[in-house]
Amino acid sequence: MNDMLYCIKLVDDSENFDLAAEMLAALELESSSFEDKENKRVCHTIYAADPETAAENLALVTNAVKEWTPLGVRISAIEPFELKKEDWAEVWKKYFDVIPVSETLVIKPSWLDVERKPGMAVVEIDPGMSFGTGQHATTYYCLKTIDRLAGKPGVKSMLDAGCGSGILTIAAALRGYDPVDAFDNDPDAVRIAAENLALNRIGTVSPVVGDAAVWQGRAEQYDLVCANILGHLLVAFRNNIVNWVRPGSYLTLAGILSTEFDGVAAAFIELGFEELDRETLREWTSGLFRKR
Repeated sequence: MNDMLYCIKLVDDSENFDLAAEMLAALELESSSFEDKENKRVCHTIYAADPETAAENLALVTNAVKEWTPLGVRISAIEPFELKKEDWAEVWKKYFDVIPVSETLVIKPSWLDVERKPGMAVVEIDPGMSFGTGQHATTYYCLKTIDRLAGKPGVKSMLDAGCGSGILTIAAALRGYDPVDAFDNDPDAVRIAAENLALNRIGTVSPVVGDAAVWQGRAEQYDLVCANILGHLLVAFRNNIVNWVRPGSYLTLAGILSTEFDGVAAAFIELGFEELDRETLREWTSGLFRKR
């Protein structure tokens, strides 16, 4: 059994660190991103289980970086390296910290402790190949929305569309949403989300592999839908997404570049939603909508 990971490190010196992370996500490679606060940069790492796949990834990323440069992405180094699987988490622990979303919601890795106050939900989530930590601007907005709507009259059920690591699913379950459903089109993401749910002792949610077209066949409607995916996908699947939201209930749209947000918002307003709130952080804009 091969106990090695074949990795590629991208050193990102861009002013907007999130952009390269989203570009990597679009390539659908196994990757993670960690902020090196001391040196004011981000290290993006791409993983492969064998040297052949690593070589293919290196060629793909090298070409992609050339296309990203005119968009403002500054990759100062591309460095292949090998790492023992057992050493992976230890190498990256120094880049993680507790993320306080509010007084009632905190995100933390397992090796750090927090003072658990009455009524506080603590999401525990460790690094993995599809790690979602809450540090990304759009994920953080979704976490804040889940937290502030928790317990609001008429808000009980939640759907996490494109669940990734499961961080939003876990936060919703711990903040009292019930039922909570989740899906992602990536089987590895669904597997990792299930592991993270187990880590947080949540046995009431079972994320499934699927996409907007598959989920369209289900009859359930929800009081809150979090759709944290790319803007063009939100528009492409808007007719599906609309049907997931119960009349009078809420939809969070995230994962949208600020330059695209007005167009995405207009597409949903045309289908009967009203915009309640929007927030811009760096180059990303997210928003909360209510179905009329």
